[in-house]
Amino acid sequence: MSIPSFGVGTFRLTGQAAIDSVRNALDVGYRAVDTAQIYGNEAEVGQAIAESGVQRSELFVTTKIWTENYARTKLVASLRDSLQKLRTDYVDLTLIHWPAPGNGVELAEYMEALAEAKALGLTRQIGVSNFNIELTKQAIAAVGKGEIATNQIELSPYLQSRKLTAFLKEQDIAVTSYMTLAYGKVLKDPVLARIADKHQATVAQVTLAWALQLGYAVIPSSTKRENLASNLLARDLKLDADDMALIAALERNGREVSPEGLAPAWD
Repeated sequence: MSIPSFGVGTFRLTGQAAIDSVRNALDVGYRAVDTAQIYGNEAEVGQAIAESGVQRSELFVTTKIWTENYARTKLVASLRDSLQKLRTDYVDLTLIHWPAPGNGVELAEYMEALAEAKALGLTRQIGVSNFNIELTKQAIAAVGKGEIATNQIELSPYLQSRKLTAFLKEQDIAVTSYMTLAYGKVLKDPVLARIADKHQATVAQVTLAWALQLGYAVIPSSTKRENLASNLLARDLKLDADDMALIAALERNGREVSPEGLAPAWD
């Protein structure tokens, strides 16, 4: 995988909560941080990184371009602005946040602009987020095979997107899972609770371990230091075939996020 398998997310975190979460995450051992222009917290993430004492070379920082910056005339400039907020000369990964069909900018235009940002050294890798199979194919056609590092998509035991993840695997595009805990809904699941009891683990650890064992990267977030540290232990949890089969059976197309005008026609 060309991206770290475990990072900390910052969705919905702003102000001091964002600073504290990232600082605590780095302190307990995280080395990958995921943010986005629309989150409104790049400056706070940058501050937390700067104050952490961790060398920039040890970190993997991801941001995402927002729809209003997709035009060829805007994308690179917007990423430079993100870098200034993040207090860094480059990010490790930059994603197109949503395909936003019909917003006036063609897919080929924004993907080529993203490739230009990489050529300029502003980002080490490029990728997409919330793309379906057809749009991922178009993105590959725009920038070339092997250029798209990941497709960051909503994935949880309730939304397993097997068709899309199988396609991404065929294309050697890493899958990054967001909303892996389904806004916390999986934490009350009796099947997952039984598996957690069996392994003397938390439901969150079981869920994250499930995603990791399927080869996905995960970026859970938390404002609580103890939860950040606990989630990280999912890397050491090994689920058996019975556990994985029970979780596979939880699929129910339970999508949490599909904003009108931004989301594609899902596979």
